Amino acid sequence: MQFILLDIKQLKYFLAIIEEGNITKAAKRLHIAQPPLSHQLRMLEDELDVKLIERTTKKLHITGAGELLQYRAEQILHLVETTTNELKKYNTEFLGVLSVGTVPSSGGVLLPRLLYSFHDRYPNLNFQIREGDTYRILDMLTNGIIDVGIVRTPFNSEIFESISLPNDPMMAIANGNNLFKANNQSLSLSNLADVPLIIDRRFKLMIVSSCKKAGFKPKILCECDDVRTIISLAETRMGVGIVPKPAICLISKSNMACNEINELSLETRTTLLWLKGRELSHITKEFIHSFDLE
Repeated sequence: MQFILLDIKQLKYFLAIIEEGNITKAAKRLHIAQPPLSHQLRMLEDELDVKLIERTTKKLHITGAGELLQYRAEQILHLVETTTNELKKYNTEFLGVLSVGTVPSSGGVLLPRLLYSFHDRYPNLNFQIREGDTYRILDMLTNGIIDVGIVRTPFNSEIFESISLPNDPMMAIANGNNLFKANNQSLSLSNLADVPLIIDRRFKLMIVSSCKKAGFKPKILCECDDVRTIISLAETRMGVGIVPKPAICLISKSNMACNEINELSLETRTTLLWLKGRELSHITKEFIHSFDLE
């Protein structure tokens, strides 16, 4: 089997072309001539034996293979940059970088408090925060992009160590208070029958199963990957959003009604994850310990 060695310079060139959408502009940004840059792209495609960019007279179109390489190239260059910075400052008072991935529904509430406390203890420590849905966080953990991840259950825990906080109930959020009881009072799951719902795609099976046990099929209007999108759509009166309780702090409009859903099967919890078998730095272990004290 042929071994293909990807050059860091080639990856930087490729990303510049994608970001600029034009080889001429990319060449100008990289301070090189256009023909050598075009040659580097052709060499990369020949070496990988795959078309990365479709060229037309007006603009460039990235292929599916190109999108995959773009995603991996960004990860690779991030690791190179982080490793280089850490090694350069290894013998100084600099304590390194803590990379944390988080889902918005948990990170928006918990992470600022954790980082403030950690910064107070380690003022020379730098932080890198990456946000995404749970699948994105797990992928970054698996590929070594982040040290720890903060996600919400459920997830596949076979290759991860974890610490979980107490369960959080789900909340029904709506613009105005015409659907439910007084704001901040609990409601039963049956109150959501025939109501258009806006949900997190990850919680779909859990919501459908709970509604089925309550005797009805939920009317799911929209599935999203980000709690902030759910809140924004609920604010438009399109439907009722279902979000974990800590996420309601992200609501900016005062006319939004928030009601706790009185259903144990819909509870979820915030969990800190790290990869099993990976050697953890001292600072990562300290961060895990601080989370465990929450």
